[in-house]
Amino acid sequence: MVRPEPQPNLTKLSDSEDVRLREPLQNIRDLDVYDSNGEQIGSVEDLYVDQEAQFPRFLDVGAGGFLGIGKKHFLVPFEEVSRHVGEEERVVVNRHRDKVLGSPDFDPDEMPEVDLQRAVYAYYGYS
Repeated sequence: MVRPEPQPNLTKLSDSEDVRLREPLQNIRDLDVYDSNGEQIGSVEDLYVDQEAQFPRFLDVGAGGFLGIGKKHFLVPFEEVSRHVGEEERVVVNRHRDKVLGSPDFDPDEMPEVDLQRAVYAYYGYS
């Protein structure tokens, strides 16, 4: 797979009123996230958006914990997910749950640096 180019101009969607998505349906925040086998992983906490392209590059998937304590966050490339509409609207990651939970460490309080973006893309098999 060809890796999308890491972006130094990412913005957390929730942190900016100026950032718009090209397609409103790309705003998948607060949807539950499931793996390719139908197991729930967590939920989409936020999106990291390429400001120029107005396109989401990564999801911040929050998983585990209780009332926010012990919750872990994982970056998932936007190319790895699809939005499913049915009885329950959800996001599906095209991988097994363990793949997402084993991804590189990520602190949602800091903007993902280009090196972390590269590491996440490589982890998901983009070269």
